[in-house]
Amino acid sequence: MANKTVPTALSVTDFIAGVEPPTRRDEALRLDVLFREVTGFQPVMWGPSIIGYGRYHYRYATGREGDFLATGFSPRKAALSIYIMPGYADFGLILKDLGKHRTGKSCLYINKIADIDEAVLKRLIRAGLEDLASHWPVEP
Repeated sequence: MANKTVPTALSVTDFIAGVEPPTRRDEALRLDVLFREVTGFQPVMWGPSIIGYGRYHYRYATGREGDFLATGFSPRKAALSIYIMPGYADFGLILKDLGKHRTGKSCLYINKIADIDEAVLKRLIRAGLEDLASHWPVEP
């Protein structure tokens, strides 16, 4: 079974320019700067709405394997979705200082950037990449 979310040739700049409302677009621009700064990677569109930074190839004991973004975000209408792979299970000490948020399996949801501490988000992204790299090599 292949991943449905794959890298595309879509323009990150064009995607962000089309984000509505303008306040969400401004947040997407801010997150793009933040992710570039923390990761050192250039962004790539994964599917129609996820901006990814870096990638990794995984292979599970079951034999399933594939490629996926190492970290990234999606400026969704309801919330900003931030992706930390392979998940948030071991980041409770960082998350407690982040500010207002919700989590899913590999997703962090924030309503707006003003609700969180950006320095803590940077720490979280770094920690997520370090954790991921301990499982699979992370590439730009």
